[in-house]
Amino acid sequence: MRKYFTSESVSDGHPDKICDQIADGILDELLRQDPYSRSACEVTAESGSVHIMGEITTKADADYIRAARKIIREAGYTKAEYGFDDNASITCSLHEQSPDIAMGVDSSFADESTTGAGDQGMMFGYAVNESEEYMPLTLSLSRKLVMSLSDARKSGKLPFLRPDGKSQVTLEYEGGKPVRIDTVVLSAQHDPDIELEDLRKSLMENIIIPSLPENMLTENTKYYINPTGRFVLGGPAADTGLTGRKIIADTYGGYAHHGGGAFSGKDATKVDRSAALALRNIAKTIVASGAADECEIQAAYAIGVADPVSLAVLTFSSGKISEDALVRWIMDHYDLRPEGMIRQFSLRSPVYRQSASFGAFGRTDVTLPWEVIDAGALEDLKALL
Repeated sequence: MRKYFTSESVSDGHPDKICDQIADGILDELLRQDPYSRSACEVTAESGSVHIMGEITTKADADYIRAARKIIREAGYTKAEYGFDDNASITCSLHEQSPDIAMGVDSSFADESTTGAGDQGMMFGYAVNESEEYMPLTLSLSRKLVMSLSDARKSGKLPFLRPDGKSQVTLEYEGGKPVRIDTVVLSAQHDPDIELEDLRKSLMENIIIPSLPENMLTENTKYYINPTGRFVLGGPAADTGLTGRKIIADTYGGYAHHGGGAFSGKDATKVDRSAALALRNIAKTIVASGAADECEIQAAYAIGVADPVSLAVLTFSSGKISEDALVRWIMDHYDLRPEGMIRQFSLRSPVYRQSASFGAFGRTDVTLPWEVIDAGALEDLKALL
């Protein structure tokens, strides 16, 4: 059976990603000073201004505005002509976590000695063996495009580039396996003085061809490079940014389920984040072991309750052992209570900003604790095969 599937990625200069990076940059600074900080920070950005809001409870003394300016500058917004830069007006309206929420997090419903979940909801983890990162290939390839775009801008290789950018890759699948790249979309913000023909030629030669596998590009592959013909005004000056609006690009490119909870700005007592990170690690371990070619795990939580209220594993008929056996293995090797996940994956460490752009999973350019497979759990699972 033939099918087509598409995933999108965005650059670190995308307006929503600026907001995510500010929120996670603030979280990292809080955790450096006080690892037990509680944060649910949201950010919005528009032409000339940024607003930081939400709930933060901490002993840290953080300069939120200075942290935001640093991130805006590092993302490349350093010129007034962009309509948004590191001199933007920045305001804050932050208050402490609601005591009604805090009482459920401080001690769980069934066990006062451990942390309860910071919210209700369902979270998913996923892995598939169609790429070396155990990620959907559509997302891996679209991510490579925007990472290459960012590298070319920051290195000066393509000096006409500005910070904003987006990509899409559509793959053709036969029998459930990717066989060729059908469509490539790349939109790159640029200086006004470059001719469109030169821009498209340069992006094809320097970004698209080097980033994508040659054996998957064919004479029938379609390319849409800056399809509107002009992308000079970008970033928050063209499109208001907001935390949490790129949850699909942050996770699995639409290839797997998503519970709806965003990551950035949230500390690990928020199971929207910690459970999604832990479940990705477990799904990756299952696929890496050879126990399944594809694996999706769902857990659900109730606010103030430490243990998940449900746990399910799906292997889409690719499993070498039963899904029930995988659930039992998970329960034997992982503590899916908030404190257990925090300990096992070092989630009180300031590691979040680096995952706030280019995705939280399948990264090979940075070291993320939830992407590191536990050797003991891996060997124990292999022993079941």
